[in-house]
Amino acid sequence: MSSSPNLATTTPPSTPSQPTPGHRRSKRKREASLPWRYLGYVGYYVGAGLISGAVVHHPMAPTRYSMIAASGVLVFLLATVLNDIVLASERQPLSRILRVLGTSTMLSFGLGMLSGGMQHFADLPERCAVLIPLGIVLSFVAFFLKEDKRPWRRIFGLMGLAVLVVAALTFLGLRHIAPTMAEGPGGGHSHSDVVPEKGSDEGQDDDHGSDTTKPASKPTASPKDTHPSKEPGHDDGHQH
Repeated sequence: MSSSPNLATTTPPSTPSQPTPGHRRSKRKREASLPWRYLGYVGYYVGAGLISGAVVHHPMAPTRYSMIAASGVLVFLLATVLNDIVLASERQPLSRILRVLGTSTMLSFGLGMLSGGMQHFADLPERCAVLIPLGIVLSFVAFFLKEDKRPWRRIFGLMGLAVLVVAALTFLGLRHIAPTMAEGPGGGHSHSDVVPEKGSDEGQDDDHGSDTTKPASKPTASPKDTHPSKEPGHDDGHQH
């Protein structure tokens, strides 16, 4: 009997997968959007920086720093629209757009309070002791409202409780340190925001300086004042 030869089945060598046209298009689109994403991230940091300075210095010049804070919010929101809406991979519904804008405003103020309070704690310890823990809580809540699909489970869960405990301990610790920072050397704000009024201290210094440099001149006596008893036609011996 002749046995039939066994036919060995061989698999063809695997060839590297070629990128599909759709993959190439998405890659080119992602690379083309990098400069715009860079501008978006610059807007995030610039906006948060403007807000951080404004929330700390607001009591010194409310009108001025309110305008700076509004400018920071506008820059932050423009960056959010660019990164999360214009450059998004899929079209966002109106409810999502409104949610992103509202939570981004909260996030910008939370980050501004946190960074500004940390930066200026040595200058304004009492105010920054409130801004820092408030910034921690506000930024946490705003971020998860913006990014998470089910944010309330995290906000009111163990993570939210941990953030709340950290914020409370931070507040108590900074409030304990704040009086020593205010009384110590170098305490107080020194950004030259308060301009001294003219004619107050400077005027007094000028007056004192003029007294020392310019002594008052005595009036010169006339010949008639030196000898008041001598008159024309009259002698001291009363000779008539």
